[in-house]
Amino acid sequence: MANVTPLGDRILALRLEPAEEASGGIIIPDSAKEKPLEAKVVAVGAGRLDDDGERIPMDIKAGDRILISKYGGTEVRLDGVDHLILREDDVLAVVEG
Repeated sequence: MANVTPLGDRILALRLEPAEEASGGIIIPDSAKEKPLEAKVVAVGAGRLDDDGERIPMDIKAGDRILISKYGGTEVRLDGVDHLILREDDVLAVVEG
């Protein structure tokens, strides 16, 4: 993959696809699926600057699994794979375990 480093408080993430089959054995076609709300963090920026010019470090690190807002971020295509660039504020939670 291309070496991409987000700027400021931005995060580069890869959406994680949910399982193809529902609990009842029904397979949902791609056209009816919603965008997944879970993603894996690929890279993070250095953090934003406060009013005094001090850098505030990111709470999220590369490799974290996160929950993101449904319409947050900007989709980008890197080496044929769809990624998402979003601000730290668009992250709803970090998934543990």
